[in-house]
Amino acid sequence: MHADEVPIDAPLVRQLIDTQFPEWRDLPVTPLRSAGTDNAIYRLGADLVVRLPRRPGAQTQVEKEYRWLPKLAPALPLEVPTPIVLGRPAEGYPYHWCVCRWLLGETAVQAPIGDPARAALDLAHFIGALRRVDADGAPAPGPHNSGRGEPLARRDAATRDAIAQLEGRIDTRAAAAAWAWALQAPAWDRPPTWVHGDLLPTNLLIRDGRLSAVIDFGCLGAGDPACDLMAAWTVLPPEARRAFRTALAAEDAMWRRGMGWALSFGVIALPYYLHSNPVLAGIARLAIGEVLSEDRPV
Repeated sequence: MHADEVPIDAPLVRQLIDTQFPEWRDLPVTPLRSAGTDNAIYRLGADLVVRLPRRPGAQTQVEKEYRWLPKLAPALPLEVPTPIVLGRPAEGYPYHWCVCRWLLGETAVQAPIGDPARAALDLAHFIGALRRVDADGAPAPGPHNSGRGEPLARRDAATRDAIAQLEGRIDTRAAAAAWAWALQAPAWDRPPTWVHGDLLPTNLLIRDGRLSAVIDFGCLGAGDPACDLMAAWTVLPPEARRAFRTALAAEDAMWRRGMGWALSFGVIALPYYLHSNPVLAGIARLAIGEVLSEDRPV
């Protein structure tokens, strides 16, 4: 998916485990197919999972998760990954990596959400709980989390460039108008709050039709919470979207910025992953289509 990926395979993971955590040397290592973009995922036995950054831009993510997830998890109403150990660079692999507890469930790409309205409320409660956690010392938006939570205006050039790249694939005139409309929303002017930053169907686990867990906190940081509202257009159908907004008490400016985040994600991700990650490209197309189908005041 990326020109700067480092090679990762099962024998490498086996070596890393055996030399650094020999208590697990008898557990089988099994590669997992994932639509994730920044980390390679391997199952370790029945109850553990290994996450290894693929590229330089993701190298700090597992360390961030190892530090912050144990502090956030007790305050959250859904399951989140529990980092157990942090591995060090070795065997020619240049980054820190981690082992977490395996969470049961299938992603929202693999398993249908049984009741979208209920999922909207569950997701809103998760976001609300995350926002309420003290964000003192939390990492500000930056390269470590693809700028999630930064002012929407900072994404203007990249978003407009991506829209131009999609000429002939989407309605670029409508996309440019929707983006301009989102940029007109007043910026977030309150203290930064925690954001997950990547609430896509690939990062939500479903069990028995219910939302059960939120995974992949690589885009974790503190900033404008509107970026987590992108889930309204990447995960939820229109009817559930309204329930989601009501549960979050999202005022017009917040909602408009959230729509801008969904559109920005979609138009940037679609050309980048068009040929390398069909699942993510499909989610990007969905986000664009859902945003452009919304009624907006002129």
